Amino acid sequence: MTWLVAGLGNPGPSYERTRHNAGAMVVQRLADRAGERFRKVRFVPVETAEVRDSSGERVVLAKSLRFMNESGPSYASMAKKAKVGPDRVIAVHDEIDLPFGSLHLKQGGSTAGHNGLRSLQGALRSADFYRVRVGVGRPPGRQDPADYVLKNFSERERPEAEVLLEEAADAVMALITEGLAVAQDHFNRRRT
Repeated sequence: MTWLVAGLGNPGPSYERTRHNAGAMVVQRLADRAGERFRKVRFVPVETAEVRDSSGERVVLAKSLRFMNESGPSYASMAKKAKVGPDRVIAVHDEIDLPFGSLHLKQGGSTAGHNGLRSLQGALRSADFYRVRVGVGRPPGRQDPADYVLKNFSERERPEAEVLLEEAADAVMALITEGLAVAQDHFNRRRT
């Protein structure tokens, strides 16, 4: 069986280190750990890297070459190509409704206004995929949330962000190898 891990984010170097690219940073870490590089897929606007979990199960890591709000069809096409149903898709994404440093795993649910999730849900025609929600916190004061997530982690946040992204990568693999309930028990936490 194959898993597809969709690292939600925006393409290009100007977005690479932004809060909104937390998902893309997580799948990049998983590829780096395995010594794999992302490569473009023919006829699908996505880059993928393939890794194996501890039991040898195939895991396709994916980053869309489309902007997040339009990325769903890229991931849905890759899921179809890899013969992966929604119940074997894991979306890794930033979450402003979780305090910075929090991590939360779940299956299904609403998009909570996240346009990347909305696009993915529409393209998969299902909300029944897994989500690894990476807490980036709410913007300070009256700052527009869209502007906030398109900024890099602050100098002060960077050390904790690095730990958070590594833990999110661990959570993805635990979800695949141990199942949702075990991974939730180990990784779901809310910082205040």
